[in-house]
Amino acid sequence: MKDYKKYYVIPATPEELYMALTNPLTIQLWTGESAEMSDEPGTEFSLWEGAIVGKNLEFEQNKKIVQQWYFDGQPEESIVTIKLHPDKHGTSVELRHTNIPDEAYDDITEGWNETYMGGLEDFFSF
Repeated sequence: MKDYKKYYVIPATPEELYMALTNPLTIQLWTGESAEMSDEPGTEFSLWEGAIVGKNLEFEQNKKIVQQWYFDGQPEESIVTIKLHPDKHGTSVELRHTNIPDEAYDDITEGWNETYMGGLEDFFSF
């Protein structure tokens, strides 16, 4: 199991980013895929046609999202924490993803950088 932590700067306000991460209609705008998402703790979510699934654990509006991501047969919970901090260039996004299975680590980190955060950066750069 591995952990991943990285900071990103996205050219959007924390409010815009929070909506882009929690509203299924907004998620569909920047991913091009339908999404199941809610900002209610205890609800399950599905992104990229089920490529990412899990449970929403905690929300602090416009500031923090905590989720459990599901991996088949995983003994320990894989937790994603996204914190949004105002920045002079938009929002500083603090990402922490714990207990990533070793065999999925490269795909997960590439997904964070190119598809997930990269997709948000591209969406808000227009």
